Parts: sequence; C-alpha cells; structure tokens
Amino acid sequence: MKKTGLLAALLFFFTTAAGMSAYAQMDGKPASQATPNSRQSDQVIRVYGPGGPLEPIKEAAEHFSAKTGMKVEVTAGPENNWIGQAKHDADIIFGGSEYMLQDFIFKYPEMIDTKSRTELYPRAAGILVRKGNPKKIESLADLTKKGVKIMDVNGAGQLGLWEDLAGRKGLIEGISQNINVSVKSSAEAIERWKSNSSLDAWITYETWHYRLQDVTDLVELPEEEKLYRGTPIALTKITDQKKEAQQFIDYLRTEESHRIFQKWGWK
Repeated sequence: MKKTGLLAALLFFFTTAAGMSAYAQMDGKPASQATPNSRQSDQVIRVYGPGGPLEPIKEAAEHFSAKTGMKVEVTAGPENNWIGQAKHDADIIFGGSEYMLQDFIFKYPEMIDTKSRTELYPRAAGILVRKGNPKKIESLADLTKKGVKIMDVNGAGQLGLWEDLAGRKGLIEGISQNINVSVKSSAEAIERWKSNSSLDAWITYETWHYRLQDVTDLVELPEEEKLYRGTPIALTKITDQKKEAQQFIDYLRTEESHRIFQKWGWK
C-alpha cells in the first residue's frame, strides 16, 4: 500500500508540472517568465508621441531600418489614443514641445528616463490661412482686423503660442477678440479647419503647412518675430531594448535626419 501511494503521489506531481509547463508555453513564455506584465524583446523599437512630429520621425525611421535592419514602429496622435499601449511596450516617447514632454513626465513619472532626454530640432510658429489667402493676411496685426476668424489650439504643444507672439507686439486683446474656435489638439484643429470654411487663420507651427498643403497657405513671420519651440525625445524606463532605442535616437541627431526634418519645416 505504501508503494502504491508513493507511485500515485509521483504521478500527480509530474502531471501537475507538465500542465504548468504547457500553460506557460501557450502564453508564449517559459514557466519562469509567465507573468502578466513581462515583455520579451521582439526586435521592434516602439516609438510614441503627438501627431506634429510624426512625418519626419516616421521617414527617418524608414531610413534607419533600411540601414540597420532594425524595425521601428512609430505611433502618433492624441495621447489618449496610444497611452494605454505605450505603458506596456514603449521604448521611446517624443514631444511636440519641451513643455509637452515635461507635462507627460509629470503625469507618468514612472515611464520616462529623464537622463536620456534629448532635443532634436526647433520649429517656428507661423500663420496658416486659406488657399489663396482671401483675407490678405500678411502679419500678426492683420489678425486683429474686423471679420477675421481665428482658430486656437489650447494644448498639443501650442499652449500659449499665439499669446507669446501677440504679447511682444501689443496685440493680445485684438487677436483674443477674433478667436472664434478653441480646441485641445491638432487632430481636432485639422478636422475643424477642413469642415468649417469660415475659419480664416490658425496660429500654429509652420510645420503643419507641410502636412496640409492642399488646404492651407503659410504666412511666415519675420525672423525677429518668430517664436521657436523644441522637439524633445527620450527613452522609457520600461524598455528592454535600451541600446537599440538609443541607437535610433542617435540617428535622429545625424545630419541625414536633420535634412529630413528640414524638409518637413523644422529649422
């Protein structure tokens, strides 16, 4: 009886162990790593951020991948659209301005490796107007004229942008009175611009014109009136591909990448 009991116990042990191993394999992980939050490197560098810098970063990523064989996946747009996934797999986060990335750090202090924070290239603010510039807007002062309807993005790297520009010219009150629509994101601003033809002007980054050339003309401000904001980028604390991710950030700082950014309106 003792021998039979011992055999039964051994059979139960091996059956249980085999079941645990099979469960772990079904989950795609060794038994020792079968935890809900673990993530193995899949050789894809995942990059997240707002929509403004998407095009140059995406184009640079394609060149980087062609040179190195490392795949880079860039996801951009309003933060709410990607933050849930980014908390699990982001290797890199970029911002549409320095204050924008800092706000992100305040909200998610567990995500960003602040020591890795790097500035890419600055971009200038300008005035987007309708094709053909029917209101003949040539300066900030023209935005104070009666009947001019302005759109403002109160966020997304553009917080206070028009006010900083107008304040230096004594035009805060005049421009403020002509702001017809205020939105929180560039994505919403683009939708409003395309759907509401009564809007005449949008004080934003010059770079948006290069994404919206079919529906905008760009009024550049004189160099002495221009206001520049940065384009920061940083590694995350959760990345398990720190070396590869840093290699991509270093590539974004090369002259080759700089030319890509310049093509999309960065300085």
